[in-house]
Amino acid sequence: MTVTIFLGALLGPMALGVPIAFALIITGVALMMYLGLYDAQIVAQNVLNGADSFPLMAVPFFMLAGEVMNTGGLSRRIVNLAMAMVGHIRGGLGFVAIFAACILASLSGSAVADAAALGALLLPMMLKSGHDPARAGGLLASASVIGPIIPPSIGFILYGVVGGVSITKLFLAGIFPGLMIAAALCVTWLIVSRKEQHQLPPRQSGAIRMKTFIESLWALFLPVIIIVGLKFGVFTPTEAGVVAAVYSLFVSMVIYRELSPAKLFHVFVAAAKITSIVMFLVACSAVSAWLITVADVPGDLAALVEPLMDNQTLLLLAIMALVVVVGTAMDMTPTILIMTPVLMPIIKQAGIDPVYFGVLFIINNSIGLITPPVGTVLNVICGVSKLKMEDLMRGVMPFLIAELIVLFLLVLFPQLVTVPVSWFAR
Repeated sequence: MTVTIFLGALLGPMALGVPIAFALIITGVALMMYLGLYDAQIVAQNVLNGADSFPLMAVPFFMLAGEVMNTGGLSRRIVNLAMAMVGHIRGGLGFVAIFAACILASLSGSAVADAAALGALLLPMMLKSGHDPARAGGLLASASVIGPIIPPSIGFILYGVVGGVSITKLFLAGIFPGLMIAAALCVTWLIVSRKEQHQLPPRQSGAIRMKTFIESLWALFLPVIIIVGLKFGVFTPTEAGVVAAVYSLFVSMVIYRELSPAKLFHVFVAAAKITSIVMFLVACSAVSAWLITVADVPGDLAALVEPLMDNQTLLLLAIMALVVVVGTAMDMTPTILIMTPVLMPIIKQAGIDPVYFGVLFIINNSIGLITPPVGTVLNVICGVSKLKMEDLMRGVMPFLIAELIVLFLLVLFPQLVTVPVSWFAR
């Protein structure tokens, strides 16, 4: 009965168009009334405590860093570097997109920010060279979801805070799976684009490549600083957000000089708007998360999946299938905030490493960003490219399948996640 009330109170308001943040509060209130615990002070206290978290301070700083990079020229120089290195080979613009997505992922941690940058910078080039618009848009959308997987990742920060998992370990665990997804996209692009007839950009000389590399060197330093700093304990993931924001501001305003004080105000406003949405969701989710624990919803769900508890692989496959379905109807942030407190006790009871599960969970949620009808990244690419959603869905399908195959392999072979983490931890 508790699970029924939880799902009804959550899905009912959402079906009526109520914003997810308020639906989360309604869910908490419904569970409180069912348990006879209703008290408005408890609701207010949980909302305030939900956002009162030191690790969550990383979110606004990484949001700001992403906005600064797109406005201040760092993202464009990364794309220029990729163009100079691999743009001349057959299908090179697609490989440029994947290569640039990996670098941008290590800078911003946001799929939406990466999609906006890649769509604005690369899509016109790909269309001009003769690539199929739907296929090109599908590749850019699929490559953008690497953003929340390779550190730094806002998704990992939210999961770590809600689930009580080490964010540093999550960051390090996401590197190799993110590169696996990039490799899968490269293979898929090689297959789907081989029959296309398109113009190839000229091969750049060694001097131009070196010049482009030197120009992008300041942007390339940032992921190195973050990874090295986390590995050697120079700063925490929260402090890494401050480092990323300050470094990107310094490079954009002092080195590249593309971010003027007049533009800076608009950058701060844009970052503040996005941050306010995320933080309000986090605050409201604390109400339902507290009631989920009090009502023992995870215990009821554990009883439903008890036949799978002895087989970690089958349990993970069932949970991943559930998250795929949820991802088609819900954005990444609310999915993390709603499902993490429900699934974490089940995962721990089954003896599954929370860091390993976190990587699978965030990858799955990232893939949800390119699954219709809600797919946020799809909407961003549609806005940039003026493509119809149905055409973009056709173009994204081969890459979506490739990413799901990688997720399936990670479920079957946990060592693909755990072994690289042990390397970085040395």
